[in-house]
Amino acid sequence: MAGRFSPPTPTTRTTVRGGHVPVPAQASEAPDASETPEAPEAPALDLGLTLGPLRRGPGDPTFRTTPDGSIWRASRTPDGPGTLRVAVRAGGVEAEAWGPGGDWLLTGLPRLLGADDDPTAFVPRHRLLAATHRRRPGLRLTRTGLVMESLIPSILEQKVTTDEAYRAWRLLVRKYGEPAPGPAPDRMHVMPDAPTWGRIPSWEWHRAGVDNKRASTILRAVRVARRLEEAAGMEPEQAQQRLELIPGIGPWTSAETVQRSNGAPDAVSVGDYHLPGIVGYALAGDRNADDAAMLELLAPYAGQRHRAARLILLSGRVPPRRAPRMTPGNIAAL
Repeated sequence: MAGRFSPPTPTTRTTVRGGHVPVPAQASEAPDASETPEAPEAPALDLGLTLGPLRRGPGDPTFRTTPDGSIWRASRTPDGPGTLRVAVRAGGVEAEAWGPGGDWLLTGLPRLLGADDDPTAFVPRHRLLAATHRRRPGLRLTRTGLVMESLIPSILEQKVTTDEAYRAWRLLVRKYGEPAPGPAPDRMHVMPDAPTWGRIPSWEWHRAGVDNKRASTILRAVRVARRLEEAAGMEPEQAQQRLELIPGIGPWTSAETVQRSNGAPDAVSVGDYHLPGIVGYALAGDRNADDAAMLELLAPYAGQRHRAARLILLSGRVPPRRAPRMTPGNIAAL
């Protein structure tokens, strides 16, 4: 199955902040100098910047970039497992999909690439944000329409280093997921379905470095996976409220989920270990800002606070490190 979705032309970035993955640039034909465009072109879509938040570390078995400029995703859709390959070409965006969920993935392609997002709703009110917004015209907020594939890794990321969380996700998906359909790159896997998550033995969570609190939260969530997936069709605030009915899921986890599943432009990751200090330093020179101070600084961007936070992360303006990195734990060795 294949499909095309046009508006944009390619552009590439190589930053690692703010949820961006480098996508190899592809050569395109130079336009005829004798031709004069009838209207200005729409801002180009930055594929790596738009889909980057869906990657859970460089070894994520559900996400891959390839030298031809393609991004591959393996997802568990309502119709079953599917693999999607998407790439930006001179004529627009081309995509192919395989597996029972292939049609579902192609149908949701425009939404995945930010068709529901309205970048013009963001009005910069700070010099740093204005400059970053101008340099990143290809930023779109993705909307996957899939809750569990964002919720489970977000739970794994609670109160641990990113490396620990990425390792747990990688090990569990490769062991209990299934190979991605179609000619996917080597070792790509679709995450396990809800019943399989529920059958993972306690010692396997332990070996993956997942403590009992996070494992128990995932087990509670997968028991009501169908009801949680319904949140993808809700307004982001309502979706967060439904997710937070599950013990162990708080505002940070629900925000991290709906940012991806619902394309929520205003969902702020309250409770993040680093974000308040980064926002405070970037907008007010206050590296010790807490959640309340962060929300006050982001108040002028009500309705677009998640976009503002991503632009701050992409600006590269972060406070100098004053202490060693957080030491990773080793639950499996206990």
